[in-house]
Amino acid sequence: MSKLLIVSNRLPVSASKKEGKLHFKQSVGGLATGLSSFQQSHRSMWIGWPGITREKVKEKEVEENLVSKSCYPVFLSKNQIENYYYGFSNKTIWPLFHYFPSYTVYKEAFWKAYVKVNESFCAAVSKIADPDDKIWIHDYHLMLLPELIRKKLPATTIGFFLHIPFPSFEIFRLLPWREEILQGLLGADLVGFHTYDYAHHFLESTLHILGYEHDLGEMVIEDRIVKVDAFPMGIDYEKFASAAKEQKVQKEISKINKKVGKHKIILSVDRLDYTKGILQRLQAFDLFLSRNPQYQNKVTLILVAVPSRTRVEHYGLLKKQLDELIGRINGRYGTIDWMPIWYLYRSLPFHELVALYNVADFALITPLRDGMNLIAKEFIAAKTDGKGILILSEMAGAAKELGEALIVNPNDKEEIAQALQKALTMPHEEQIERNRMLQKRLNRYNITKWAQDFINVLLHAKKLQEEFRAKKLTSSVRKQLVNDYFKSKKHLFLLDYDGTLVPFADKPGRARPDDELLRVLKDIAKKRGNEVVIVSGRDKDTLDGWFGSIHCALIAEHGVWIKEKGGQWETIEVMQNDWKEEIRPILEQYMDRTPGSFYEDKDFSLVFHYRKVDPELARVRIQELETTLLHLTTHLNLGVLKGNKIIEIKNAGTNKGRAAMKWVSNKEWDFILTMGDDLTDEDTFAILPEFAYSIKVGLGSSKAKFNIDSFQEARLLLSELSSA
Repeated sequence: MSKLLIVSNRLPVSASKKEGKLHFKQSVGGLATGLSSFQQSHRSMWIGWPGITREKVKEKEVEENLVSKSCYPVFLSKNQIENYYYGFSNKTIWPLFHYFPSYTVYKEAFWKAYVKVNESFCAAVSKIADPDDKIWIHDYHLMLLPELIRKKLPATTIGFFLHIPFPSFEIFRLLPWREEILQGLLGADLVGFHTYDYAHHFLESTLHILGYEHDLGEMVIEDRIVKVDAFPMGIDYEKFASAAKEQKVQKEISKINKKVGKHKIILSVDRLDYTKGILQRLQAFDLFLSRNPQYQNKVTLILVAVPSRTRVEHYGLLKKQLDELIGRINGRYGTIDWMPIWYLYRSLPFHELVALYNVADFALITPLRDGMNLIAKEFIAAKTDGKGILILSEMAGAAKELGEALIVNPNDKEEIAQALQKALTMPHEEQIERNRMLQKRLNRYNITKWAQDFINVLLHAKKLQEEFRAKKLTSSVRKQLVNDYFKSKKHLFLLDYDGTLVPFADKPGRARPDDELLRVLKDIAKKRGNEVVIVSGRDKDTLDGWFGSIHCALIAEHGVWIKEKGGQWETIEVMQNDWKEEIRPILEQYMDRTPGSFYEDKDFSLVFHYRKVDPELARVRIQELETTLLHLTTHLNLGVLKGNKIIEIKNAGTNKGRAAMKWVSNKEWDFILTMGDDLTDEDTFAILPEFAYSIKVGLGSSKAKFNIDSFQEARLLLSELSSA
């Protein structure tokens, strides 16, 4: 029976040593607590660092204890924690991915430690993983791990989820190890993010840096489909919604109400982190109090700042600035019986946190960047009476779901101050209406639903891969193909050229056939009973120049021109080209606006090439051009054909399939082999008889019966047949 392996930097159980004895306790944190119920509903094992350096413990003793708790430890040294965790993870990735490039440290020693620790995690996973297990890797500490596991366990199902933002390409490209990080993540079958924006940024980066295009979030990487999608993480809704009834929480609520009295409570809960916008938030509160003196001595801001990464320089500086700012605000507005800001610099136990959620009139959550922000969701879930306003930063991932909250720009102090005033005057009926809608949504898509949704999509991604693999030209099918060729007497070869027999080139003229390819084609063409047809989008003069010495037939310009063996070029019907005068200026206009593009003027067609165009620009421009051309050609009896990095305009009804039919229907063939790589070849695949072997070069949806990976594999197959 397969199991689920959850892999994260920290285990949900932490180990510590006091007076020579080992102690274990549950870790605090959204991921650990959130996934605990989901983990229990699966046959699972959690893999991660137990929170204690390897120098302090006997590894075997810790491992035995943790395995009994369905956990498996990865032991790290003090030096690794310093360089991998405090270094690369939190001084390089964390600031860069949160749009703080000036805080980012690029240090080779940090990177080497990051690689080494990811390799250690890979060794641990490989040790306990079975081939049919599902592996779910979490967060920015382990972005190399999917590819490392893929190399060790090629067939394993691997998912990865990033809990922080993925930055735009312009930010991500600053990272010296950007290619390695992307390749690492693409080892997964499914890469998940909190929001579509983050998923889009990732896809944009893979396109610009690695050249991988996607179709609705699906990329073909070698022989696999990798899916990229958004999954907004939920919370354990019922836990927070029902907690207010607990005696411990009720006692805490009474205690807070007694201290606060009739003051309105604004609650702010965060880790002490420069990405959370705490200083900007307090400055906005200062502005609010100065602009609205009528609310002085009537509102209290309870600021909970949980200590975080105190050994990182910027956090120490932030703590100093925060202490000074709170002192200034309290000194400016405070009275003997009223303190504007209550400052708690510590982590709170669950019952105290829920009590604060329950009594707060507003939650002020304004991070400068945040992957999701579960505090916002917890606050809404805890408001059992429906009263209470959430003021939320538009830069938090949660803002995409929590549209009924008051959404603000965290850098706009004026807007935050206005939101506080609006919240203070909002009728209870409106508060309840907003919150009930939010609560329904959060209850429906809770942490368990989020996790199950991710696993379901992961399994679907794996199923897609299996469907594609089912069409792969396996060694047994290949053997059958060669046997069928050997046993038959009348053989037809319909072969596309660019992308099928040779790789694509920046300029069409550079993709000349090499001597080895010409030799193989000549050997096949001269064999008795063989008919070779090169079916290409190239112009007829180019094909003549390249293949004139081979005794084969040619189809040029995607079916416009045909030439039988030893014959002359002819069109399959009477062609017109006076329409070019109307279309050519359009192509020239788009060429001028699209650096790297050019157009090719053939006898009866025009071809717009965009292989060297910036991929994002190409995506926009080609869509525009295609729409423009379709509109223009409706009255000209022209077809607009989209191929591999080209758009071709030619007479309607002419295509490779129609031209190839001249040969397919010419004889009673007992063996047909067709190979092609793009949309233009689908017309050829469509007209073939059932017994024919049709092969698409590269993965992707196709009418072809089989797939192969590359032009090299196509040439190897032809070479095998030429020597049969």
